[in-house]
Amino acid sequence: MSTEQNGASVEAVPKPVETPKDAPKETPKETATKQNDKASKDSKAGADAKSDKAEPKSTDAAGDKKLTGAELKAKAKAEKAARRAQQKTSKDVAKGEAAVSSSPGQLGPSAGEVKAKGKGKDGASAGAAAAGRPVLLKAPPSAVVTEQKIQIPECFSHLSMARRIPMTQADKDVHPSVLMLGQQMATFTIDESITRLKATLLAFRKVIESYITPPGNVLARHFTPHVLNIQIEYLTACRPMCFSMGNAIRWLKLQVSKIDMDASEEQAKKELCQAIDIFIAERITVADEYITEQGAKHIKDGDVVLTYGRNTLVEKAILYAHSAGTKFSVLVLDDPYERLGQQLAKTLTDEGIKVTYSGDFGGLRNHMRQATKVFFAAEAMFSNGAMYARAGTCDVAMLAHELGKKVIALCETINITERVATDSLTYNEIDPERSSAAAFRLMFDTTPDKYISLLVTELGSVQARSAPDLLRKLEEFN
Repeated sequence: MSTEQNGASVEAVPKPVETPKDAPKETPKETATKQNDKASKDSKAGADAKSDKAEPKSTDAAGDKKLTGAELKAKAKAEKAARRAQQKTSKDVAKGEAAVSSSPGQLGPSAGEVKAKGKGKDGASAGAAAAGRPVLLKAPPSAVVTEQKIQIPECFSHLSMARRIPMTQADKDVHPSVLMLGQQMATFTIDESITRLKATLLAFRKVIESYITPPGNVLARHFTPHVLNIQIEYLTACRPMCFSMGNAIRWLKLQVSKIDMDASEEQAKKELCQAIDIFIAERITVADEYITEQGAKHIKDGDVVLTYGRNTLVEKAILYAHSAGTKFSVLVLDDPYERLGQQLAKTLTDEGIKVTYSGDFGGLRNHMRQATKVFFAAEAMFSNGAMYARAGTCDVAMLAHELGKKVIALCETINITERVATDSLTYNEIDPERSSAAAFRLMFDTTPDKYISLLVTELGSVQARSAPDLLRKLEEFN
């Protein structure tokens, strides 16, 4: 029996049992005998209870003895990492759901990420409830349902998708400049392949400048596996690397391996930084200037230049032709999803160029009949001459070829890859902002070489199928 006092449970004190008057009185000897029997029973019961409690411990101890010291250490480390990941995931999921609910244009996660986030949130809620803390909903239920519907079919599971990785989940050895770059690439603040390449090399330059070789190591052997690879893994997790980044990273690793083993750390770092500066100047800055000049030469008086979306290289070529005094007009056909062509049309109009803008493919055939030349900028060129560019480029190029229009592609040689592609499904990215259970959008497409009239690079103007020849020239120069 218990009573409540000030919200706490208190056991009631039992009343003493009165002995009937007629009950026979026990002798002192009988009383002592009963007390001894009771004490022996209590001690036996206590011993049994202690043995029961000690039994699991002995079992656990026996189980622990089977594990070696290294295994126990690895097990403890894994449990600790799991607890940390669970705590971080619960916080980040709440932030991500709130962002999705407030802005539909935010990046969506991949299918595997949605499952992992759902599990992390459930575990965090259960942990908070067990600790006696209130569980707060960071976003309305509708946002959670929307995220869980993003599922990529298994046949497209080989395609990657950009995702925003919280800085708290990045490896502790990732450099701050690389952390910032990863966030910019994941949110498409830095989008074009050549822009991403330049930003990546500049970030790696800062990594080299801040690098200190540990005692007993040399830069040529320690830097790549223990420092550079960590930066690359983080950037790749934020967004799949473009082909130019892959080419430049292989080049950088080669430069690191060539460093003299006896060279001082300061000398080695200075040589690497100078090599990166020269690479950016020759393969990006000077290359863009030459391609701009050569591309502008193909624009003549009276031409109607049609371009798709917005690319910095095409924009520079058009502005250079205009500054040279060429009289022409531009027809900007925009991507109905990205709407980047609006900025290009505004820039050209401000420079005094006559511009016609079309927001979608509705009047594509009529616009193509008016055009005399079509300009594209490639994200990459495959070894078989196929062009990798923004989704929709292939449709425009096919119609231009059908109507007999000249199609000119501008591309730096750093964007040329030895790989081969015959379709748009081998290499591509999934648009994270426009993915749902019903459908998803691919960000790029592949245009066969037969639809491209001319490829303009810093090594000259060639047919698209001659891209492998340019690679051989680069090998000779190197």
